[in-house]
Amino acid sequence: MKVLLDTHLLLWAAAAPDRLSPTAKTLIEDSQIRVCFSPASLWEIGIKRSLGRADFTVDPRLLRRGLVDSGYLELPITAEHALAVDTLPPIHKDPFDRILLAQASVEGIVLLTSDVTVARYPAPVRLV
Repeated sequence: MKVLLDTHLLLWAAAAPDRLSPTAKTLIEDSQIRVCFSPASLWEIGIKRSLGRADFTVDPRLLRRGLVDSGYLELPITAEHALAVDTLPPIHKDPFDRILLAQASVEGIVLLTSDVTVARYPAPVRLV
C-alpha cells in the first residue's frame, strides 16, 4: 500500500513528529506502507519560505534529501496529474492541495491530510 503525505504532514513527519496524530504516526511508521511525497509540496515550501512564512522555514532541498534518505518515495507530477486537477470539485482553491489530490486520484493511492477541507474531496483521502 502507498500513501501520499500532504505538505503539513510531510513537514511534521520530517521535523516535528510530535505534531502528528497517533494515526498518522502509525501509518507513516508502518513498514508495509510506502510513504510518498510530491514535488508540489517542495514547491509550496519553497514559495512560502521565500515569502517569510514562519511555518515554512525548512530548506526544501535539505528536506528532499532527508526524505529520500529515509526511504520516502518521490511521486513525480505527470501531465495526467495536471489534467486531472480540472475534474476535482471546487471545494478548495489551493493549487498545491489540488495537485496532491489529483496525484492521489490518478495513482489510486490515499492522500493523508490533517486539513478538514481537503478531506471533503471524493478522491482517496484520509483525515489523520
